[in-house]
Amino acid sequence: MENIANGWGLLRLSWRYLWSRPLPAALNLLLLSLGLAAVVLVMLVGTQVDEGFDRDVRGIDLVVGAKGSPLQLILAGVFHIDVPPGNIALEDFEALQRHPLVAKAIPLSLGDSFAGYRMVGTTADYPAHYRAQIAAGRLWRLPMEAVLGATVAQAMERAAQGPQGGGMAVGGAGGLLGRSFVGTHGLAPGGEAHGGHPYGVVGVLQACGCVLDRLVLTSTESVWQVHEAAQADDPEDLEVLRQEREVTLALVRYRSPLAAVTLPRYINTSTPMQAAAPAVEVTRLLRLLGVGADVLRAFGAVLLGVAALSVFIALWNAVRERRADLAMLRMLGAPPARVGGLLLCEALWLAVLASLLGLGLGHLLAGVVGQLLAAQNAMPVTGAVWLPGEWAVPGLAVALAVLAALPPAVQAYRVDVAELLGRP
Repeated sequence: MENIANGWGLLRLSWRYLWSRPLPAALNLLLLSLGLAAVVLVMLVGTQVDEGFDRDVRGIDLVVGAKGSPLQLILAGVFHIDVPPGNIALEDFEALQRHPLVAKAIPLSLGDSFAGYRMVGTTADYPAHYRAQIAAGRLWRLPMEAVLGATVAQAMERAAQGPQGGGMAVGGAGGLLGRSFVGTHGLAPGGEAHGGHPYGVVGVLQACGCVLDRLVLTSTESVWQVHEAAQADDPEDLEVLRQEREVTLALVRYRSPLAAVTLPRYINTSTPMQAAAPAVEVTRLLRLLGVGADVLRAFGAVLLGVAALSVFIALWNAVRERRADLAMLRMLGAPPARVGGLLLCEALWLAVLASLLGLGLGHLLAGVVGQLLAAQNAMPVTGAVWLPGEWAVPGLAVALAVLAALPPAVQAYRVDVAELLGRP
């Protein structure tokens, strides 16, 4: 019989008792691990999505574009994960720029993509808004010059090193400078290539963790030049298109807090444009996403509840099956607290193992979610991050295990040796 007079002996004996019934032990461990993994997954993905939204929308008071869905306008103009509802006339944008309540209006022209990454025609104010830093080269100065976000640059490097790119080493971000590429019409793969208007890479941005990482930036004039040439059949058509130039939307910063009261109403009622407040629409979006997170969180809570119930039943039955062993321990001098502690230690072993497995599985699933989002060029999510809140996960597992093991431990504590030995 294992000596349980010291703590180490108690732990070793409880470990042996735990795995003396491997199937129930494995089932309890699986249930507890899955519940904890669901909690960790919601924590990791939810926190990174919230931080991503906050980071991308910071400093943008209003998004102005064509009339349609306000949420669609925000998703297309700020996060670049939806198609814009349309374009607005250049003269309307210039009038907005001159409005006394507007401190700054940044134009964005969308419509083309490269290898699934969106191309944005804009001004230098756009990367400056996110305080983007140049990793190599410079910003664009002329039409048909392009600057790559960090993620786009990495994708271009991998493509260059692949079989179709000749398998040549690029040599980092600087090795992409001077390369040319062709954009395709539309924001989804498979669009018509603008073969006659190649872009030249003149710069690569440092990774900022924001939406710029997933974009190709160029001048607004580049977008006009490409699309006017594609649509015009003769010089007269070309001149008409130049007279009717458009931008897709504008990111606006208020000159004063008073603008939040009057400017959106003015735009929505007195202009052919639509104004959408990112703070309002992101809150609505997070509320919608929160429903899915609540469902997953509830699923994890159900798993944890089932696991606690299963641990309780397993340990309760173990006490009944081990009455002879427990009586022997008491006869050998083990105090009642040690005998009860034996049951608690079994539950703690489960809690420790489930914490390790749950945390590992939660991070693994978060990495899979990140890969799925990356395949769609959506918001970055990774499993290779540790959140301070995760330190509470082992505590949650221990609390559940102790709660489930407490009644069986009390029953073991109250084992009457004389009664057991007197039974036939």
